[in-house]
Amino acid sequence: MRRKEISSFYFYMLHGLLIAVVLVLILSLAEHPAVSAGQRFTKHSAIIAHRGASGYAPEHTLASFRSAIDSGADYLEIDLQLTKDGHIIAMHDDTVNRTTNAKGKIAEMTLDQVKQLDAGSWFNKHYPMYAREEFAKQQVPSLQDIFAAFGKKTNYILEIKDTKFNPGIEEKLLAVIRQFRLEDYVIIQSFDSKSLKKIHRVNDRIVLLQLMWYNTPARISDASLRKIKKYAQGISPNFPKINAAYVHKVQKSGLRIYPYTVNYQLNMDRALNWGVDGIYTDYPDRFREVLQKNSSFVYLLRQTLSEWINK
Repeated sequence: MRRKEISSFYFYMLHGLLIAVVLVLILSLAEHPAVSAGQRFTKHSAIIAHRGASGYAPEHTLASFRSAIDSGADYLEIDLQLTKDGHIIAMHDDTVNRTTNAKGKIAEMTLDQVKQLDAGSWFNKHYPMYAREEFAKQQVPSLQDIFAAFGKKTNYILEIKDTKFNPGIEEKLLAVIRQFRLEDYVIIQSFDSKSLKKIHRVNDRIVLLQLMWYNTPARISDASLRKIKKYAQGISPNFPKINAAYVHKVQKSGLRIYPYTVNYQLNMDRALNWGVDGIYTDYPDRFREVLQKNSSFVYLLRQTLSEWINK
């Protein structure tokens, strides 16, 4: 190649690169707004408050959910269990042992009995650095309590737990969602694909996420992704077992990906580098800080590269 041709080649290459940089810089000046209530997918990586802001307040209490909203969370993630008399409450475990001052199976307790329990003192004892006197007065809320308190001010990711302990919960859940007219404000997730398919058959407007758990480095086949895509819009795997290649493969299939539970900012940065659609965290304020720091030329360049790789 002659010297003149080489000079021309580098001129056009640098010219193209400069245009690309300017375009990305212009885009970086635009704000990345938080998801508005009723808008179930975010442009930026979504902040999903795992059991509320459960790093700062007792999980699955109104205090925890309120703290999450104040921290800028896009979604409240809520685990659901059925009481003996058929009410849906917010609790991760199938017993009240860990997060209240009592012992017993939720399936053997009525809503009134559950409401008598102290759902916050355990947190003050285990996490004295975040203890607050008012936490001791927190109750176990029903899903109706939560919807009544926050309504359309936020969005929700609702998890159906083991249906062995919660038979018929799908119909009851859809009824409560209809009661508060929140179809456009909720996403439902579960490890149980049968439960998700049941909901999809009844109401295909509801966005669904397939939860995944891996004991070893995550792998997923094209066939599995095609099956999931028939009823769900995304998957949620455990973060420690996934990598960039896994994220790209899932997104290339047309599904979204929301790993859980990411509490350290170094890992949040890593997840952003991979281009995830959002993360679950006990500390929504930490992820908000990471997003704000990355709401720049570098972050947009990452996103552009991620989208290009996934094409």
